[in-house]
Amino acid sequence: MSIIIFYEKPGCVNNTKQKALLQAAGHNVDVHNLLTEPWTVEKLRPFFCDRPVVEWFNPTAPAIKSGAIKPSELDSETALDLMVKDPLLIRRPLMQINDRYQVGFDRAIVEEWITLSPIQEDLETCPRRHNLELRRHQNAQNAQNAQDDLDKSSQPRSFFRIL
Repeated sequence: MSIIIFYEKPGCVNNTKQKALLQAAGHNVDVHNLLTEPWTVEKLRPFFCDRPVVEWFNPTAPAIKSGAIKPSELDSETALDLMVKDPLLIRRPLMQINDRYQVGFDRAIVEEWITLSPIQEDLETCPRRHNLELRRHQNAQNAQNAQDDLDKSSQPRSFFRIL
């Protein structure tokens, strides 16, 4: 099987699942901390191949979510300079097997070059982001239910008892 150099953000739930999947398929995973790696433009660039610049970025990075950095407006040089300065901007994981480089964990692309164990779970989308959206939906529903209950209780009631 393959030796995979795997750059992760320690504590990332999906990176943990991705490593487990690779290991379950019999691959050796050599784990590195993406945030403390001494990146250079030359070392980072191969991971992005011919992908559009916007796909290089971690969409949950604070600077992206706040709008301080807009990947769609950046050229490759500027994007790489920003990522070298702030590795949290880099989409995860970064993987290397021999002379093959990959950003992100698109299962179909990964399976083109290494074998994986069968699994159906989404290992790219951050589950914390999904859970936050689910909680917002549930809170909105709870608020609507409370309003409906309030509306029902404020309707006029008859004080006459029928005997």
